[in-house]
Amino acid sequence: MAKILLMGNEAIARGAVEAGLNLATAYPGTPSSEIVGTLAKVAGDYQFHVEWSVNEKVALEVAAGGAYAGARTLVAMKQVGLNVAADPLMSLAYIGVKGAMVVVVADDPGPHSSQTEQDTRTFAKFAKMPLFDPATPQEALAMTKAAFEVSHRRGLPVFLRPTTRVCHATEGIEFSKPVANKPDGFLKDPKWVIFPRLSYLKHRWLEEELPQIAAEFSTSLWNRIEPGSRLGIVTGGVSYLYLKEAVADLGLKPTILKIGTPHPFPTGIAAEFLSRVDRVIVIEELDPVLEEGIVQVAALTGFQGQIHGKRSSELPKAGEYSFDLVRQSLIEILKTEVPRAIKAENGKAPELPVRPPVLCAGCPHRASFYAVKLATKGMNAIYTGDIGCYTLGNAPPLSMVDTCLCMGAGITVAQGLRRIEPQRPVIAFIGDSTFFHTGIPGVINAVYNNHDVKIILLDNATTAMTGHQPHPGMGRTATGEKAATLDPVALLRACGVGFVEAANPLDLKTANDIVARAIAFPGVAAVVMRAPCAALVKPDRRYRVDADQCTDCRLCLRELGCPAFYIAEKPQIGLSCRGCGLCGQICPKGAIKEVSDSE
Repeated sequence: MAKILLMGNEAIARGAVEAGLNLATAYPGTPSSEIVGTLAKVAGDYQFHVEWSVNEKVALEVAAGGAYAGARTLVAMKQVGLNVAADPLMSLAYIGVKGAMVVVVADDPGPHSSQTEQDTRTFAKFAKMPLFDPATPQEALAMTKAAFEVSHRRGLPVFLRPTTRVCHATEGIEFSKPVANKPDGFLKDPKWVIFPRLSYLKHRWLEEELPQIAAEFSTSLWNRIEPGSRLGIVTGGVSYLYLKEAVADLGLKPTILKIGTPHPFPTGIAAEFLSRVDRVIVIEELDPVLEEGIVQVAALTGFQGQIHGKRSSELPKAGEYSFDLVRQSLIEILKTEVPRAIKAENGKAPELPVRPPVLCAGCPHRASFYAVKLATKGMNAIYTGDIGCYTLGNAPPLSMVDTCLCMGAGITVAQGLRRIEPQRPVIAFIGDSTFFHTGIPGVINAVYNNHDVKIILLDNATTAMTGHQPHPGMGRTATGEKAATLDPVALLRACGVGFVEAANPLDLKTANDIVARAIAFPGVAAVVMRAPCAALVKPDRRYRVDADQCTDCRLCLRELGCPAFYIAEKPQIGLSCRGCGLCGQICPKGAIKEVSDSE
């Protein structure tokens, strides 16, 4: 069969289809977003339901309901999304499922686009749930199918934990024919209602299941010993690929234990591995999950050799691993002589220029921030932020995000700040998708507890940072079908907010006036800044600097930080201009003008 080039996330989606998927849910979050995005494209072909849920907790509960009725369900999120879903997930591990349920949590070592580097393998131990840890896109597809089978056979939700490099790597993938799963429906039973007595009994059941699953995993094809010398190396996930390349480069032939199911730890094969080696190195990103497992088995089996890893501070506990890092760690641990050719290849690399992330040219959030900045000039205001493109508003010259904690926290953190410093205005920024995700409870809390905060809802009509997925304010579903459109203005009013107005941030004067009135309002006030994401709108205007009129005051550069500007004696505007016109509205000399395409 011919292979098809797929991204890891696309391979996971294909694995779910081949396993007989009936229902898939998610909230978008890099690096997981493409899983449900891919499933949405083929949902009609394979007759399953797929949706972007309003947050990860809702997504998991919808998937759980489907699994109660005998469906095969998948829920996808990133590692911080798992925190939002943790409440139902912890109970679901006790209650179990009837059909099958795979919880895909994409971890982000690095991190590349996250607030944390938390390790879902550690969460699996906490939640007492089985976990698969793929190293390649092809393995991700196969492990997705295996996870569905384990979930169905054991009646438990099962984790699949790809990391950023697996999610976004590409590989030639072999397909198999999908199986069909016809749910037999929900059967009423007291076991679905988690009273305290049942929780105790199900906890005992779960503790009895885990050793059985560990024994099963010890003979699984996902865990294997690659024979070699008396030097042993334990690894898993994408670190396995770094290791294989590093040992080949160094001319080493260790005995390798590759673990694809870190929890429950496959103690049987680990004990066999230890009987073949005298010394062990553990190579894994983030938490020492494999290391703790091998140390426990070593204690039980009487292994006397040295175990090198994070506990001995010989390998980093934070950050993403790489071929270079793994190779250098092996050299330092083993005191290996580096081949001359490698030394010659690895001179000091030239330093790259610093390129801090910035809002896109024409981004309406820049205009929203600037309108608020003008309205609060001289007030010593505090600006709380949230998760999304607009977090970039913290960078100079805007400097309009003073705090960023987690999804929805901008509105609630603002309330605590205002209570402690009532003399300072506190402005909370939140995006439209984040508002639907976890912003609404914070609004209700502000109204109920009389927190005098001002809310700036940045409505760019998309979930921009994760790939422009739809949300409840857009009037369409994951599969493109027409849906009800929920209006943030109406929702804010329904929550009891006393002042609610919408503004176009690209009309700077009007937006500034509305923000000023919101700040003056005695109580909770909200301004909905409405302008579409610049990446989704074809620009119909462009702006240029008239060099004759420009006095080189550079206010446009100092105030906005737009990447479309560059310096050529005086400020100039490049081809990346999206025609928002904000710069033209602040130029004191009127030197920034709209031009035609031919100019």
